[in-house]
Amino acid sequence: MNAEPRAIETVLIVGTGLIGTSVALALREHGVTVALADRDPAAVRLASELGAGAAWSQDGPPVDLAVIAVPPQYVAQWLLDLQKTGAARFYTDVASVKALPIAQAAALGCDMSSYVAGHPLAGRERSGPAAARADIFLGRPWAYCPAPESAPEAVAAVLSLIDLCGANPVPVEPSAHDEAVALVSHAPHVAASAVAARLAEASETALGLAGPGVRDVTRVAGGDPRLWTVILSGNARPVAEVLEAVADDLHAAARALREVAVGDGAQAGPAIGEVTDLLRRGNTGQSRIPGKHGGPPRSYAVVQVLVGDRPGELARLFQVAKDAGVNIEDVRLEHAPGLPLGAAELSVQPEAAEALAEALRAHGWHVP
Repeated sequence: MNAEPRAIETVLIVGTGLIGTSVALALREHGVTVALADRDPAAVRLASELGAGAAWSQDGPPVDLAVIAVPPQYVAQWLLDLQKTGAARFYTDVASVKALPIAQAAALGCDMSSYVAGHPLAGRERSGPAAARADIFLGRPWAYCPAPESAPEAVAAVLSLIDLCGANPVPVEPSAHDEAVALVSHAPHVAASAVAARLAEASETALGLAGPGVRDVTRVAGGDPRLWTVILSGNARPVAEVLEAVADDLHAAARALREVAVGDGAQAGPAIGEVTDLLRRGNTGQSRIPGKHGGPPRSYAVVQVLVGDRPGELARLFQVAKDAGVNIEDVRLEHAPGLPLGAAELSVQPEAAEALAEALRAHGWHVP
């Protein structure tokens, strides 16, 4: 369908967690009137205090669009209940699984012409309305799944929502969506949790040696276990298939390393080759992850600079880059254990690296 986005002036958000409240905050920045609903009144109050909107009154007129921001297993029942009361002209959801709620909605007899399933590919390891941010969707893909019976006006309303949130609309078939997110989101979360679980009883020596590598690998493992259990249950088969493939690779690598550990030089070569092959395939896969703004992967130069743990240091650092005419593509910080300083790694275009380094040194920064 090629419906053009239309303006939406009134929106109902059902579910004031991280994503629902973030959608509300993004819409409020564009002057959209937002009503909030949640089974937890405290969550509605907090979201309202954060400026996300006002508590929904069922006696009011229908809104332009209702956004159902609840776990996938509950989307269809909410859709049915809202449609029975005429709460909105059109409906969408933001659940991270698509085939399940669509099938359940059809089975319940929901009006599928006014419903277009959706899923913004954005989030944080924190949850709840307090973690919400209006800019969380900027430049991020937002999958939407129009069905053959979806009215063009319903598709247009969802496209308008995506546009107001600053995301990039991606039309996708429901089962293809679920297989994709199993690979790029759901299974990686389980894998990160498996690595992080090894740290639960790790020695203080091991934890004291923890660096950016283990932090990068385990970052998403800080998510809400209850919420993620619901998400994984809703996409169980595709996630299981990815995890089985990952487990096969890990088992092969472990077997090869065992052979290296107990074998002689003749055995070590072929065995370690399996590990090398996995690492090379990992290089290939990592290099295919889209780069900035969803474009092709880019290789940046990294300028490392020591930064004191004092207010305003990063602001001064960025000002030097601005004055030098260098755009910082990405930044990461690594604090030095036990010291009031850390290292900032600034990713820039390769041709700008030396200019930035010279500018930083000229302003007294230590650039190794």
